[in-house]
Amino acid sequence: MHAHTVTATRIILALGLAGSLFVQAVLVPLLYLDLEGAPAPVRLQVVTIIALGIVAIQVVMVCTWRLLTLVGRDEVFSPLSFRYVDVISAAVATGALLLFWLGAVAAPGDEVAPGMVLLIGGAGGLALGAALVVRVMRALLRQAVEMRAELAEVI
Repeated sequence: MHAHTVTATRIILALGLAGSLFVQAVLVPLLYLDLEGAPAPVRLQVVTIIALGIVAIQVVMVCTWRLLTLVGRDEVFSPLSFRYVDVISAAVATGALLLFWLGAVAAPGDEVAPGMVLLIGGAGGLALGAALVVRVMRALLRQAVEMRAELAEVI
């Protein structure tokens, strides 16, 4: 991977992490205050889902940063990469479950349009699909690691 690509990706990840920390520190508490009229269980669930979703995104960004470090050291095709890919897959799957939970919280009553609940559920389905794609990529990584080990023996 080209060094400029790695640098650009790190810049984007750093900005994303900084932005997510701002959202956690400032906007999530404001969301809690903004939901003052909502029933207490709904209010708490929505804020919890948002906070956990942000954590899941942060986990993906940190693991991606670690994978970029391995790329820079030409060690990405090593067993160490599997740990980060597994954590990314779990974090994305967790995000999908959080979206389904948010849809379930939003579904009862007339406050949220049914179409919005459907969109939230669709986003959860897409996130679940992304987690499965990461699992497929992990299988490809395993094959690449095995092939690299075989080539190292031949050379």
